[in-house]
Amino acid sequence: MKKTITFLIALALLSPLLAQDKTPPVPATESGEKNYTIPASDQGLPGSGPIRRYDWFAKLWEKKRSGWAKEVAIDQGAVVFLGDSITQGWGPTMKGAFGKLKVANRGISGDTTRGMLIRLEEDVLSLNPSGVALLMGTNDLEEGAEPEVIAGNFKLIIDALKKHNADMPIVVSLVFPSSETKKRPADKIKEINERYAAVVKDDPQITVVDTWTLFANESGDAKKEEFPDLLHPNGLGYEMWAKSLIPVFATLGFVETEGDDFTPEEGFVSLYNGRDLTGWGYLPTKPRKKPNPIFAVITEAESFDGKTKSSDGRYVAKNEKLIVTTPPSGRRIQQIWTTKEFDKDFTLKLEFRATPNADSGIFIRGKQLQCRDFPLAGPYFDLKNYKAQDWNEVVIKVSGNTAHCTCNGEVLEEAFEVPESGPIGLEGDRGQLEYRRIRILEE
Repeated sequence: MKKTITFLIALALLSPLLAQDKTPPVPATESGEKNYTIPASDQGLPGSGPIRRYDWFAKLWEKKRSGWAKEVAIDQGAVVFLGDSITQGWGPTMKGAFGKLKVANRGISGDTTRGMLIRLEEDVLSLNPSGVALLMGTNDLEEGAEPEVIAGNFKLIIDALKKHNADMPIVVSLVFPSSETKKRPADKIKEINERYAAVVKDDPQITVVDTWTLFANESGDAKKEEFPDLLHPNGLGYEMWAKSLIPVFATLGFVETEGDDFTPEEGFVSLYNGRDLTGWGYLPTKPRKKPNPIFAVITEAESFDGKTKSSDGRYVAKNEKLIVTTPPSGRRIQQIWTTKEFDKDFTLKLEFRATPNADSGIFIRGKQLQCRDFPLAGPYFDLKNYKAQDWNEVVIKVSGNTAHCTCNGEVLEEAFEVPESGPIGLEGDRGQLEYRRIRILEE
């Protein structure tokens, strides 16, 4: 009897720990089949905040989830998209936006972050995803949840994903803008996104894509031409979202796994071989009066000859592209340089692709020319030929101490002053930049 009492006391003390942050299993019916109806009450459920139980939502929840349960074997190893109506509206295969990539759409219209947390194990983790793409939080606002509560559920989802697979890439799209008229005011959405960024800060497993800046107007709301009802994207909106994800998916090895079949023009010499970072490296940074964590400090020169990534992983050679990866800290300013210096007149050509609001730079003999997602990050806001989240060609012609710089034929700088000699460099700040076809013709 004494042993029984001791066991029961120990079990009572241990039970809260065992239940912490665990998604409850889907209950079984009397026939042994799993029941995918939404829980009748919040009692014992993980997370906090609203769970929708409207009749239409309860029916959709059960229909979607019971249907997906039959596809678990088929969808093993897919890149899983978890979200609400915005994700659901993209269709089962995301309308082919990612080519042959195996995807599984696990969006349910009307769902909240707590609802997604509850169904995470069955709808996402059971698929053993090769990657997970998240977009969530807008419906919580309509139900009156505060950003702190929403971010709390988001953190539990992130924690569960990481616990399931510590190497699985996680891509977070920031909450899209909407409208006060939809009970989704800009200031609340901004706060959610700030809290999301804080949750994943310094986590190299997670990449954040700035889809809020991509879609927001000057007031921080959605634009009618992309969100006709100020909540759900139309075809143009989905196309923009896909293009913002493709560069990140390419870096993760999900898409664009083939090389780039390109031969430099006669007389041009490649500065990047497309296979590794030979010919590139870090140079010591100049001391700063006040330390600032967003600036990388390099104390000794470092060569990356024969290496496919820099020592800190910021710069990566992959599929003919030299990639400046998204910094886990949100912002991280640093440069990679050619080990050769250039003192003759030359023409430098290269192509770049930027994720939304990404910020980088091209250094000409050590002098920086801004290279960014220009329409969002500037400073060249009015370019007519710039192709957002696509490849753009920069041509830099140096004569003496001045450089004539163009992007897709449009002038960036007519007479940009540069030093007499120095290396070529590429900077990283925020977001992801990719460079390819980097070549030079010296006079």
